[in-house]
Amino acid sequence: MQNLTFVEKVLRAKCGSIVFKTPDIVLTHDNTVSIKNTFEKMGGHQVKNPDHLLVVLDHNAPPTNAKLATDYQKVRDLVQEQGIKKFYDAGSGICHQIMSYHAKSGMLIVGSDSHTCTAGAFNALAVGIDRTEAAGLWKRSETWFRVPESIKITLKGKLPEGVYAKDLSLWIIGMIGAAGANYMSIEYHGTGVKNLSISERMTLANLASEMGAKNAVFPPDKVLEDFYGQKIKGVWADEGARYFKEYEISLNDLVPLLAVPHQVDNVKAISEINSVKVNQGLIGTCTNGRLDDLEIASKIVDGKQLAGGFQLLIAPASKDIYLEAIEKGIITKLMKAGATILGASCGPCLGTGQGIPADGFTVISTANRNFLGRMGNKTAQIYLASPATVACSALTGEITDPRIDASRQIKFPFQKQQISTILIQESDNRKSNGVWDYSDIDHLNTDQMFAGNLTYEVLSSDPEGIRPYLFKGFDDSFADGVEEGDILIAGENFGCGSSREHPAVGLAHAGVRAVIVKSVNRIFYRSAINQGLLLIVNRKIVDSYQKNDVLRLDFQEGVVQIGEKRFEIPALPDKLQQIIKCKGLVNWVRTEI
Repeated sequence: MQNLTFVEKVLRAKCGSIVFKTPDIVLTHDNTVSIKNTFEKMGGHQVKNPDHLLVVLDHNAPPTNAKLATDYQKVRDLVQEQGIKKFYDAGSGICHQIMSYHAKSGMLIVGSDSHTCTAGAFNALAVGIDRTEAAGLWKRSETWFRVPESIKITLKGKLPEGVYAKDLSLWIIGMIGAAGANYMSIEYHGTGVKNLSISERMTLANLASEMGAKNAVFPPDKVLEDFYGQKIKGVWADEGARYFKEYEISLNDLVPLLAVPHQVDNVKAISEINSVKVNQGLIGTCTNGRLDDLEIASKIVDGKQLAGGFQLLIAPASKDIYLEAIEKGIITKLMKAGATILGASCGPCLGTGQGIPADGFTVISTANRNFLGRMGNKTAQIYLASPATVACSALTGEITDPRIDASRQIKFPFQKQQISTILIQESDNRKSNGVWDYSDIDHLNTDQMFAGNLTYEVLSSDPEGIRPYLFKGFDDSFADGVEEGDILIAGENFGCGSSREHPAVGLAHAGVRAVIVKSVNRIFYRSAINQGLLLIVNRKIVDSYQKNDVLRLDFQEGVVQIGEKRFEIPALPDKLQQIIKCKGLVNWVRTEI
């Protein structure tokens, strides 16, 4: 094979192929308890390759109630019983930062978290999977990969003063959209790459999931060698490799940006936002909790005081970063200005720990998602920005440009028609003839399908416990009204957001016969297969359906019929069909081995 992309080289197959591979690292975090339950349902007793496992307790660290504390102890017991050496207890840090201790060039890394792609900063192929698939890897050590098409992004120049990697990430997301890289691999090329630190590369790789990508990756260059402190061989694309799309970005031309509620791709220049008052800020998480992020913020607030009533939360990405920030006086500067320092954990980002905003609060955050209800309160408004923008806004109490000279005021040039976040009223019955019609809704995310703050209260291994909360974030009638044999129809980028498999588990358990969408987020697609939930991607079917139509589905024949219209469904690869027929990966693994 010649002229291969990075992902084709690592997976040793051409684009479009489906291959089975054994990953070098399988990452899990607080969801390890749920994975253990599923592993046992699969008939698992001893993990096949414990040396491949990396387990980090971070999403609820430290635990906020007795149930979570008990779950944490179950994980500690598990790693002892299974001989898992790569274990990091609560307080060690966020799993994607901890990964920086283990990721190496050319590795194949999977993790039961959508932001596993962060490790692409280390020239690794790092992709998110769900909990059921992680359990399958514990049992049989390999899983399937579809070799994706690739996007080439060429960076030139250097980021101007006051503009950061987060702004570049938002620029790209706003340019291509929340589904613009769906199921694709993103490669960063060009002379501008050498001007990006490993920390900045981690921010960019982390946010690849917010444009639907399977992964993002940087080259094995001198910056990476300096990080490792040694020469590396690495893996990189061939000259002349074929790409689905190519983009070129001049870093010199960028300005500070925001993602405006409630979509990550709803991007605007700060100069387009007029006097937006903010009540709370968050600097940290896996996206922007590294030492340079905290240092940038500390320099801005040094010797000053936060605006009256403003709450600024700081969440370092790891204990090591926290300690170094203390030694350098960074934490002192932040605290003297009025900031509150949290432990090295994920909690505020998804609303599972400290830092849940009050009703009606407007939050400016360095985290990676601003979906409705993402931080634990669906009456809050969340803006995403760089640490510098958050720090400056904390001082003024309104969204503020971090540049000393902010004379260059432009509109973000890639404005798209934004999709409003829909909340379906009780009187709006979306079900007719066994079909739930959400065809007018694009970007239905997993936070709306199953609230993030319930993720560890109700385990994905408890399908009966999931069902009462299904879709409560946008259609309160669904959980009570869904019946066995129902079909669900929706628009673009269905299931975007977290790798949270609860929605797929709940829909499969409720007996939903099929989900038919215009396009689907990559991890949700895998989750659907893993739960034996038939997911059909066909925009013609969605566009043809009208409320009260009778829709007939024959999976064996591969046909969907709406009235007189007949649509053929392409057959899945044999092993994936077997998983569907077995009603999920748990049953397939249990019978296959």
